[in-house]
Amino acid sequence: MDIVTSRQMQELDNKTIQDIGIPGAVLMENAGRGAFEQILRHFPEVRGKRIAVVAGKGNNGGDGFVIARYFLNHQWAVKVFLLSKMESVAGDAALNLNAFLRMGGEVREVADEKAWQAALPEIKHAGLIVDAIFGTGLAAEITGLPYQAIEDINKSGIPVAAVDVPSGLDASSGKALGIAIRARLTCTFGLAKRGLVIYPGLSCAGKIEIIDIGIPQSLVLAAGIQEHLLDEGNFLKKIPARAPESHKGTYGHAFIVAGSPGKTGAAAMAAQAAMRAGAGLVTIGVPEKLNPILEIKITEAMTEPLPDADGGFLCMKSWPRIQAVLPGKSVVAIGPGISDREDTAQLAHTIIESISLPLVIDADGLNALARNPDILKKAKAAVVLTPHPGEMARLMGTTTQTVQADRIGAARKFAAAAGAIIVLKGARTVIAEPGGHVYLNPTGNAGMASGGMGDVLTGMIAGFMAQGWDPLFCAQFAVFVHGRIGDMLASRQGDRGIIATDIINEIPVVLQKFTE
Repeated sequence: MDIVTSRQMQELDNKTIQDIGIPGAVLMENAGRGAFEQILRHFPEVRGKRIAVVAGKGNNGGDGFVIARYFLNHQWAVKVFLLSKMESVAGDAALNLNAFLRMGGEVREVADEKAWQAALPEIKHAGLIVDAIFGTGLAAEITGLPYQAIEDINKSGIPVAAVDVPSGLDASSGKALGIAIRARLTCTFGLAKRGLVIYPGLSCAGKIEIIDIGIPQSLVLAAGIQEHLLDEGNFLKKIPARAPESHKGTYGHAFIVAGSPGKTGAAAMAAQAAMRAGAGLVTIGVPEKLNPILEIKITEAMTEPLPDADGGFLCMKSWPRIQAVLPGKSVVAIGPGISDREDTAQLAHTIIESISLPLVIDADGLNALARNPDILKKAKAAVVLTPHPGEMARLMGTTTQTVQADRIGAARKFAAAAGAIIVLKGARTVIAEPGGHVYLNPTGNAGMASGGMGDVLTGMIAGFMAQGWDPLFCAQFAVFVHGRIGDMLASRQGDRGIIATDIINEIPVVLQKFTE
């Protein structure tokens, strides 16, 4: 599903009106009617109760007037509370305000904070509030009457349906401009707005419904939209069924360079996840002093003891053996639990610049890369990086706060500079590719905030890539399935106590849904 910034949506609206010739009043009618229908569907419990439409003087208010007119026409008790004088309403919004009035609709002017306090008791008797104060054009911090209105609506406990975006929310960044409505439902128009599908805006939007208002698809295609929200449709029936005559060699061989003292679990989980993701063979390249531990922990995957240093750390002495075992491998993953030692980082650099196989780099592999990010330019095949925000900050030479302030921008910028696929983990994981396209993942929950989840994701990506699938698809699919399993577990057992191995055991169950 495509997602847009407020500017992109405004450009599509303008082109629809000016270039195609569809009047703005028609778009407003379509928006209001569609929102009305979704409100009826989502709030059956308010039937027979009063509806309060709190409207601004702009086009968002105009959408609210259309919604109020439909409620009135269906014989609901509805009243508009206008946060301005009626003479301040202009254009298409005025057209719909006048239509509502001519049908006998009731409008109460609430032009200042004193008038708002006088109207508030009546608003609090409503069964539903329709928020039509501000839309996607809002750019300034909210103060004065609108601030007071939004604050009181949020405190009221009355369910709120927001028109296009919750008032006060920046439709592009998802940040509140001083304050924002907390809606139970947001009816957004034309296309999903970026600020609705990322945090913190996601917490304000509630359930999101996209209303088709008549924007021509030809304009959408011509807009070159580069941001997308993943959903099941991206993956359904995309996984090929296994041929009856296939064998383990058919599904590739993943080589995972992982582990150091105290972190053999990271290696084991990555390997198990790669197996569960469908790789035909998995070998862990492990420090030789830790090999006995992995031999006990791992059954299906193989181990390759690598010469090590200082009691179990990978180093440049490991490289000749790695070179010797690479023939026949399909993908290399490096990083889970390998430590951040200087000699281990040198090994990681050598692997990145020397091998011709696709790479997945995670954890301490990313910390090694942060010492010299330009080495990625020497990679000879596709590279997938899976940083959390702290690792992303180290790669970019900035702070975690800066990364988190613009996750999409950070992932897109580094993907383009490094020529790599970036999986920026976190709530609404961002997947960016070098060409500028960005994909947001809607699955996953706070129950997955536990150790080892990243190791499992790395193993899943490597397991998919081992089978010869497109690396970008592998990153998208692994992130989506990883989060989907977390959601299944949370719905079944709650969002506390989910551990990484719980995810591994469910991978085949979820994969089956997406198989041809």
